[in-house]
Amino acid sequence: MIRLGGTVASRVACTRVWPTVVACRQVSSLGPLAAAFNTKQNAQFKFQWSKSKTGLFGLPELKDSQGFHELKERCISNAETLVEEVISPNRKRNVAVIFDDLSDELCRVADLAEFIRLAHPDQEFALAAQDTCIAISGLVEQLNTHIGIYTALKQAVEQGDLNTESDVDKHVAKLFLQDFQQCGIHLGDKEREQVVELNDRILRLGQQFSAGCHQPRVVRAEVLPAQIRNMFYVENNGNIVVSGQHIDSPSDMVREAAYKIYYWRDQQQEEVLTALLEDRFKLARLCGYQTAGHRAVANSLGQSPENIGQFLTSLASQLPDRVAGDHMAMSNMKRRTHPMCSPLAMWDVPYFSGQARGTWFSLDLETVCEYFSLGVAMEGLNELFQSLYGVELVVEDTREGELWAQDVFKLAVKDSSQLLGHIYCDFFKRAGKPHQDCHFTIRGGREKSDGSYQDPVVVLMLNLPPPGWRSPTLLSPSTLDNLFHEMGHAMHSMLGRTKYQHVTGTRCSTDFAEVPSTLMEYFASDPRVLARVNRHYKTGEKLPEQTIQKLCATKKIFAGTELQAQLFYSAADQLYHSDLPLPGDITTCLESVQTKFHTLPYVPGTAYHLRFSHLVGYGARYYSYLLARSVASAIWQHSFQGDPFCGEAGGRYRRECLEHGGGKASHLLVGDYLEEQMEPGQLAAALIQELDTKNREVEEALACQ
Repeated sequence: MIRLGGTVASRVACTRVWPTVVACRQVSSLGPLAAAFNTKQNAQFKFQWSKSKTGLFGLPELKDSQGFHELKERCISNAETLVEEVISPNRKRNVAVIFDDLSDELCRVADLAEFIRLAHPDQEFALAAQDTCIAISGLVEQLNTHIGIYTALKQAVEQGDLNTESDVDKHVAKLFLQDFQQCGIHLGDKEREQVVELNDRILRLGQQFSAGCHQPRVVRAEVLPAQIRNMFYVENNGNIVVSGQHIDSPSDMVREAAYKIYYWRDQQQEEVLTALLEDRFKLARLCGYQTAGHRAVANSLGQSPENIGQFLTSLASQLPDRVAGDHMAMSNMKRRTHPMCSPLAMWDVPYFSGQARGTWFSLDLETVCEYFSLGVAMEGLNELFQSLYGVELVVEDTREGELWAQDVFKLAVKDSSQLLGHIYCDFFKRAGKPHQDCHFTIRGGREKSDGSYQDPVVVLMLNLPPPGWRSPTLLSPSTLDNLFHEMGHAMHSMLGRTKYQHVTGTRCSTDFAEVPSTLMEYFASDPRVLARVNRHYKTGEKLPEQTIQKLCATKKIFAGTELQAQLFYSAADQLYHSDLPLPGDITTCLESVQTKFHTLPYVPGTAYHLRFSHLVGYGARYYSYLLARSVASAIWQHSFQGDPFCGEAGGRYRRECLEHGGGKASHLLVGDYLEEQMEPGQLAAALIQELDTKNREVEEALACQ
């Protein structure tokens, strides 16, 4: 099977000349990254007419939207040639190599078109890209039901191929074969038709469920107590619209009302989700899997639902005592506000978590943000990557036509001997831009037939406010974390020097794809790193060490409560994708999951899962965030906790983890790197050890005030 999709989610047609005059006083010793990212771009500096025009991403075909037709037709023609080679009795190359050529042909067009469809502000380009996406997706569907290429691949995997195969060759061939079989190509004609029908229905049900997850709830005014009605949006007819939990409201009554109304059980949404889960189960059984969970996590870091279940259960058994301290602190905060208040409930946790982060350490976060301009953060990341991996980020000029928006930056990633790839930084808000932080693979890295290497090209998309004339873009603690996280994905793509693009960089199992990005969050929360990454955008001064310590401690407040919430979501997702029928309806099952995996009681009549849109995109794989954090925590403790700038540790991590992409089974990769195969209980223990460290650091920081 050929898979498309280079997005992890898991975020101008010009050559730029940097303006030299800005309306605010700048620090004279800014590095090139800080100077670029902290400067407001002015249209008068947009063009260098001495350079010839090119197309999007430097592709001459994409000087205008008609170029997508040329790319599409060439892709289809090349794909036909490669299919003929696969099924030819006289082929000279191994099937996996030809398959990867085919995958590369399709992905280089489809992934590029998908990004342009989402991100390009020109509707003509976006529509041409959409047409290309549809055409290539149709071709992929045909290829995934092509018995000839499946038979050739199956024979090569089971009997060995023409030419000598390495372990990587065999692994990638098996991945291609498994992808085929997950789509039921090995079944009879009638069963294959059922697979097509089920996939189509699953797609439509998923879209319907996702749309329903975000619908506001409209109720009659008399449902709410009179004294809080004015805290909600009131329609002209007097009805009240509840569009969220109101987690920032200081009123206990408002938070409770919002939670209960917003999460009221919705019969239609429940029927859609039930049908979606049933169809996923039918599809899995038809394709030879025990459950939808088994189908979803095949070849993953988690390996099986049984392993994942042990990991979640082990974590659940060790959390209650630790979370009890968080809940006691929240209850005390609640009683100080309302001495006769009700016990702590689900709707209280987000509010008091935010209050604690904002008040416990008396930090003026608005002032702190002035030390974390985007440009300074990029310089800090560059210094970190130079120390760890021996690579640097270099701002490159672009040609007219190469970019889709004026304020996109192009970074070259280089080591001492070669260019490794390019990162296009689409960081700033604009009208029509998707509101998401994510990483797009535009072109995967791979070895080419002539012995050269196809360097990867990726886009990082964020939604930051652009710099102004008087001040640069300033990062809050959470946006700094997001930047580090997404740069972790990008460096995974840049440093993954794989033979096959099918397994390049982030093209690995979902749970392992989040490990390098999650690991970067540990660097973003380490005082030694932040001590180098901060610098006031006007004065050049550094934050006091004590302030940095407080800032890092702020990120760790109530870490156990956050961990338990993720555990609860993961456990519910696993149950819904287990053996059907379930022991009750899906809402009753949610109540049982909350009893086992959460400290606070279930709220009768509510149905949180009916607004949990991750059940669509991450069905049976939501645990990936927890497992990735566990592995990242183990890697951090093993390699970087002692020195986050250690080049020896970074070099080993680059060679043994990042360079493999998905070319080595992720559980073996992690086990070999950590020098032991991590069992579910050990993975849970890594998170518990980290949690204890975070709680201790918060206590020490509070004691120092």
